[in-house]
Amino acid sequence: MENSRPYQICSTCIMDTTDSKITFDENGVCDYCNSFKKDILPEWKPGVENLEELNILAKKIRGEGKGKKYDCILGLSGGVDSSYLAYIAKEKMGLRPLIYTVDTGWNLNVAVENIEKLVRKLDLDMYTEVVNWNEMKDLQLAFFKSQVPYQDLPQDHVIFAGLYNYAVKHGIKYVLTGSNIATEVVRPPIEWVHLNDLTLIKDIHKKFGSVKLKTLPMCGMFKYRLDYAYIRGMKRIAPLDMINYDKDKAERELFDLYGWEKYENKHYENIFTRFYEGYYLPYKFGFDKRRSYFSNMILANQMERKEALEKINENPYDKETMETDLEYIAKKLGITTEEFTKIINGENKKYSDYKNSLGIIESSIKVAKKLGVEKRNFR
Repeated sequence: MENSRPYQICSTCIMDTTDSKITFDENGVCDYCNSFKKDILPEWKPGVENLEELNILAKKIRGEGKGKKYDCILGLSGGVDSSYLAYIAKEKMGLRPLIYTVDTGWNLNVAVENIEKLVRKLDLDMYTEVVNWNEMKDLQLAFFKSQVPYQDLPQDHVIFAGLYNYAVKHGIKYVLTGSNIATEVVRPPIEWVHLNDLTLIKDIHKKFGSVKLKTLPMCGMFKYRLDYAYIRGMKRIAPLDMINYDKDKAERELFDLYGWEKYENKHYENIFTRFYEGYYLPYKFGFDKRRSYFSNMILANQMERKEALEKINENPYDKETMETDLEYIAKKLGITTEEFTKIINGENKKYSDYKNSLGIIESSIKVAKKLGVEKRNFR
């Protein structure tokens, strides 16, 4: 995306002017870092555990789940956040979670194997939602044709919509999420990763899709934040914020306990996401989501800025793997490599080129921030 501003990088983290709306104070510190210091640190300290709060929460969930087969549900992708959450839920909180997974057709074998190891060794039940591939493929191809940056939005939406819909349908009140401050307080800006905007999804599919979306799980932000949360009583809980969640230590612990295997980068358990984050987004738009991932770790005292600067200059993944992924994804989407490459090299677009609910969503976020429900910096 074109950005006429002079280049600048934060003096504390590594977020820079590839985020066109980033601002800096007189010391060169970005608004993400200042927001973190002002809104997050007063209530959350990196490296500090709140086990009392965790135990109180666990006791409440166990109490309300008496007589039920499961007292909570959690989505497991095979990545470190959700995997460690499953371990904490069962072994540290004493809960009886149902593991929920979604087969969108893109998981790598290592992700599937990680899920199987955890479910087997933790002795947990698992439900797998297998989405209609023709519908999934058509929606994802429509998004590529739309030329927007947010190619992971259809897959993310289906995964979380499926989880929330299943929880409400089966009367499971508590949804445990691997979302956490330590790795997600610096949220990629909306121009990189658009929010859960069902209006945008439907408009892009209407313009570029050809298959009716009859069975794909759908659940807009207002449905799960208002209807599900306040009318049906669904609770989204983030236990990782109550422990000293250190990603590197968590990976080592999962390996020692369960033989869990780590990935090269966050979210690289999925071949589609690996290609999208490692090639499509940086190549087509100049956006590198590792900037936000590494900046998170800097603020959480889990990475030195010097190391982050070194890592961001390394290729996300090697060219040979990228080319193999490109060919595989094109074939799976039912187009030739040449057609796919032509689409990727098309004119860049963004959410404002299509119908969207951003204005309403932003207003809702402002209200949530005033109420203290949301503290992260969104833009």
